[in-house]
Amino acid sequence: MLIDGEDAGESFDLLKIPALGRLLKWRHARTAFQIPVLLLSLIMIAHGLLGSRLAPENLATNLTWIHFRGVLVLILLLAGNFFCMACPFVLVRDWARKLHQPRWNWPRKLRTKWLSVILFATILFSYEAFNLWASPWWTAWLIVGYFVAILAIDLTFKHATFCKFVCPIGQFNFVASTLSPLQVKVRKQAVCDSCATKDCIRGRRPDPKALVTFQRGCELALFQPLKVGNLDCTFCLDCVQACPHDNVGIQTRMPGEELLEDPRRSGIGRLSRRHDIGALATIFVFGALINALGMVSPLYEVERWLSRLLHLQNRPAILSIVFVLVLVIEPLLLLAAATGLSKTWGGLQQRWLFVMTRYSYGLVPMGFGMWLAHYGFHLLTGLYTAIPVAQNTVKSIIGYPLFGEPLWTLVGLPPHIVQPIEYGFLVLGLGGSLVLLQQLAESDAPRRWIRLFAPWAALSLILFATSWWLLSQPMDMRATFLE
Repeated sequence: MLIDGEDAGESFDLLKIPALGRLLKWRHARTAFQIPVLLLSLIMIAHGLLGSRLAPENLATNLTWIHFRGVLVLILLLAGNFFCMACPFVLVRDWARKLHQPRWNWPRKLRTKWLSVILFATILFSYEAFNLWASPWWTAWLIVGYFVAILAIDLTFKHATFCKFVCPIGQFNFVASTLSPLQVKVRKQAVCDSCATKDCIRGRRPDPKALVTFQRGCELALFQPLKVGNLDCTFCLDCVQACPHDNVGIQTRMPGEELLEDPRRSGIGRLSRRHDIGALATIFVFGALINALGMVSPLYEVERWLSRLLHLQNRPAILSIVFVLVLVIEPLLLLAAATGLSKTWGGLQQRWLFVMTRYSYGLVPMGFGMWLAHYGFHLLTGLYTAIPVAQNTVKSIIGYPLFGEPLWTLVGLPPHIVQPIEYGFLVLGLGGSLVLLQQLAESDAPRRWIRLFAPWAALSLILFATSWWLLSQPMDMRATFLE
């Protein structure tokens, strides 16, 4: 327990910055961030369904597959899960719940990440198999599908069921945000220990004279005094609003430290026993590889070879084989090999699945480095492409080039300038994984940590070399005129 007046690590607190803190603690701050994103989403849907069929000329494909993904990973790296905070799907759900309140609790057997793991892999597969990046129409319907899904689920089931157990984007954000420098955390543990109401989880009823009758607590079942890190945290700041003691902040921490700790954490339990979260982390890591593999020519050679070998002409069927190999068989073989060697050399007595799950989290920085390198490449090389698309959209609507003729030659930074940044992200990811794996090994086997560390370090280097090779290949410039 911390002594009175002692901060949790005395870290920097974003909510203590005068102007920014007042903005973020404002009751309607989240709505203020959500409304612009909602309007942009509606514009993308309309343009995807009614606008140009050519992907580089459509806001739905251009903004979704170039700008959204690149900005997303950069914000996750630099700040935290602020994209979930500004989620437009939750805003529409909240409006709908004013008309209809859900009655049921999510089935206990489904309170895991397994469903979202399957959906995450399905999104990766569908993106490549059905060329979502090239279809404004399908991209628009994907956005519509998200609105329909959250309404169907969260108007039936209580709390933030869709966010916690279903949303593939949210799961990606949760895993990536374990490496963010900010987290929502209590300021003084002693204040929480003396709190009798626990409003951060239960919600709070303010002064009866106030216009607001109820402030909800955390819908994702994260009890602040026992919460660890960013997993399952959407940065909604409901806990900040509900806490009567102003004892919750957005504080700095060492990125990745929550992947080293294994206490029983609120809403999650022990990470080493959450095999579903371990599987999510594994799909996160190897999904980065296959998402980039789909954009380089060697995949097309593999597809042709499989087509001749199996006498298949259906591309989704062929791709399903590749995805099973890369997302299921390859991770199982590599993780099993690293686990077996580390148990043998390091003398670990824990069960195989325990070791595999615990050390899979150490690979997350390497996976995130690849996501950053890949999405960062598309963002930076297509940085200005939204400008001519917006110009052309306005022109097509009003029949006059109000903002000038579309500058289709306006793209982004040259690839030869972006490539060193890509490799820098990979090196950063490799370094992060080696540090995490070393600290895990030292805590499990202080005297034999090198033997325990070596197989996992070798696996990290394999992932690093594969990522480097993928990025060195000519990559499709999707959703731009540079394809």
